[in-house]
Amino acid sequence: MGDKPPGFRGSRSWIGCVEASLCLDHFGGPQGRLCHVPRGAGLERELERLYSHFAGGGGPVMVGGDADAQSKALLGVCLGPDTEAYVLVLDPHCWGAPKNSTELQTAGWVGWREVSTAFDPNSFYNLCLTSHNAKKQQHALD
Repeated sequence: MGDKPPGFRGSRSWIGCVEASLCLDHFGGPQGRLCHVPRGAGLERELERLYSHFAGGGGPVMVGGDADAQSKALLGVCLGPDTEAYVLVLDPHCWGAPKNSTELQTAGWVGWREVSTAFDPNSFYNLCLTSHNAKKQQHALD
């Protein structure tokens, strides 16, 4: 795409959510909408947005941070009856074809994590909310 130096191609360097969103747009993939969260502690204020995203048919949400360098993909949100909230986290480094969902959970590739412990409260986060239907996604986020 021309946004990286010549030595980037073929390297083992990583891209973040912003670059992933640019790639999706450039190569005609799903629509990606970026959401910046200045501190992980503020992610709880984004739960309704995430819930609406998934309820409206939105796809996986790519997550990248600075102090928290462990990339994540969110596949769902569960809002408990009290104050607890959970996100369904997929490790994007997962590869291969699992035999079943239990195998993924046992290996730690996917699982429900409490929001208060899944994110570093001092790290910023960029979220890339993906959707095949941009109009439906926009409506769900407004």
